Formats: sequence, C-alpha cells, structure tokens
Amino acid sequence: MSKTLKLALDILIGAAIPILVLKYGTEPLGALNAYLTAAMIPVVWVLLDLLLITRRFNFITSFVGLTSLMRGALAFWYVDGLLFALKDSVSYVVSFLVFGATALMGSPVTRAIALQGLSPDTPEREQQMDRLLDEPTVGRAMRNAGILIGVTNLAAGAVNFAINYRMVLAPFNTPAFNNQIANVNAITRVALVLPDMVAIFFAFSMMYKAMYALLPADAGTDPSDGDFWTLLARREDAMALVQAGEASTSALDADDVQHRAARQAREEFGLR
Repeated sequence: MSKTLKLALDILIGAAIPILVLKYGTEPLGALNAYLTAAMIPVVWVLLDLLLITRRFNFITSFVGLTSLMRGALAFWYVDGLLFALKDSVSYVVSFLVFGATALMGSPVTRAIALQGLSPDTPEREQQMDRLLDEPTVGRAMRNAGILIGVTNLAAGAVNFAINYRMVLAPFNTPAFNNQIANVNAITRVALVLPDMVAIFFAFSMMYKAMYALLPADAGTDPSDGDFWTLLARREDAMALVQAGEASTSALDADDVQHRAARQAREEFGLR
C-alpha cells in the first residue's frame, strides 16, 4: 500500500467516517448504536493496520494500538458533561505519563524507541548501542525528546478537555449529544493531531542528531551512503585507537548530522 493511500485511509477511517456516523447515522441506528459504532471504527482500523497491513511492530505502533484499545474500552463508560470531557482526554494524559513523566524521572522511554527504531540484531551491536546511548549528550537529547512529546500531549489534552467541556453539553444517548461530539471531533481530530506528529518528528530528529554527532565521518565516501551500523562500528574502532593513543576521532560535520538525523526520523515514521 502506498504511503499516500495509507494516509488517506487513516484520515477517512480514523476521523471522517466516525464523524459522518455520528452526524447521519444517529437517526437510523439510534443514538447509542451510532455512538458505539463511531467509537469502534478507528479501533478496528488501527488493529487491522497494525496486525495485517503495515505490520510494523515497535514501541510507537504498539503504543498507538494500546491507546486505541483503551479509547475503545472507555467508549462503554456512558457519561456526559465534565466526566465525558475527562474521558475523552485520558489518552493525552497517558501519553504525558509515558513520555514526559519517565523523562522527568530520568528513565526516558525514548531510549526504547531509539533501540527499537534502529533494531540492533546482534549482541555486539546491542552493546555498541548501549555505549552510544549512555553518552551524556545522547541521554540529554532522549530526555528532552520525551519531555517535548509529553508536554505537547499534556497541552493537547488540556485543549481537548476545554473544547469538549464547552461544546458537548447535551445528555448522553441523545441525538444532540452525538451531533456535538461530531462537531468537536471535526476540530480536534485535525487541530490536535498535527502538533503531536510534528513534536514526535522533531523529538526523533533531536535524538538521532545527538547520536550521529558522535559518529565519525565517512572516509572519502558520499555522506548519504554511510550506514548507521558501519559508522557505529567505526566509532568503536576509533575509540579503541584513542584509548591506545594512536588516533583521534573525527565527527560528522553539522550539515551531515542534520541530514542523517532527519532521514532517520523519516524512516521511523515509515516515510522511506
């Protein structure tokens, strides 16, 4: 499946169709059935995507799948008013706790993202990655990346709560309630998703920039040809030579670091 088609289906099935079900399916289906149908459609789509279509299992995709399941389960908590606004914002709070709180406590979950994104496939590479991730500059970058993602989600959750609290005023299980949710989703499913995606991309870029900045330059080769693991192995060799007093490391230049970091972040998003 092409990336353009996949993105179009994500928007159509994850946002547009549920809104249409709430708007135009309430009368034929009934308020409760339309509400549950609209809530379950994105859950089923995310699971189908994860298990059958893209089949990319890493921390981010697994977290998205679990968050989707949580939102689906919460759909059966029949509340309105303040409690509905809280319920609809729970996923943002969970994201803040997973990313922001772990970073603030000094154990950023972004380390797991880096490991899963780069996928060391041998014990030797795992050890090399651990040494690279233990570098102070990389650790700071992973912590700041987690804080960036967490704070973005916390802010989005606050906005989502405020919009729901002010706009979803009708009692649960009424056509007006469904219509108001549709109106809110038409705003939040776009306005709050984009900042989150931008924050994640920049967070990934921040982490990879810190990593590549510690890798040695390619000796006489095209910078775009340098494989991460080749550069990491070269770093290990250079460090061994430095410790033996035989050589000094030569880091990638700033433009090369930026290029590689952006490319690695795009790959983590599946934009290869």
